[in-house]
Amino acid sequence: MKKTFMVATAGVLLVAAFIIAAFLYNTQKANDLSNTAYQNAEFLVRDYSPTKGDPGAKVTIIEFFDPACETCRVFYPFVEQLMEANSGQVNLVLRYTPLHDGSDYVVRILEAARLQGKFWETLEAVFTSQPAWASHGQPQPEKLWMYLGRTGLDIEKARKDMRSPEITDRIRQDISDARQLKVSKTPGFFVNGKPLVQFGYEQLQALVESEVRNQY
Repeated sequence: MKKTFMVATAGVLLVAAFIIAAFLYNTQKANDLSNTAYQNAEFLVRDYSPTKGDPGAKVTIIEFFDPACETCRVFYPFVEQLMEANSGQVNLVLRYTPLHDGSDYVVRILEAARLQGKFWETLEAVFTSQPAWASHGQPQPEKLWMYLGRTGLDIEKARKDMRSPEITDRIRQDISDARQLKVSKTPGFFVNGKPLVQFGYEQLQALVESEVRNQY
């Protein structure tokens, strides 16, 4: 009986120690990411970054995304819902983090579309058609052109513009900024410069709503 009790007690203590260690690890991780974001705030937004929402909003969601990222596609409507639920109070800024093969090709298309004022329509088409062109085993980003007919995009002009040195520089800058901010997975979110440490829609919603309360 005594031996059983001691074994049970040791098991409880071991579990408790694990929970405490995990908590301390996550706390340290959150502090590290927050300090990195604070020290590198100038890398969060560039003047060329695509934006959506009220420019005067006091809350800004910054999302580092990869057009071939399945989670980015799934999260896109959730972010749209957050924008609608906090209309006039939240602004969205997108940054490129092309981690998958072929993603940089699609980023070039998106930037070419932005030059025509067709960024958001093209992004919708990119995510809608993602399963057709973004197979991680054998990506075929050239197939994306087949799905852009209804965006109003001047395809010929976009094909030319996507090769411009300016777009190349912007992609390199976004990749460099992501590294400075220690964004290694997509989507990576920051809200008013605060990183989303524990990933999830509810966590993002809580962070956004907290900032809205604080700012308004």
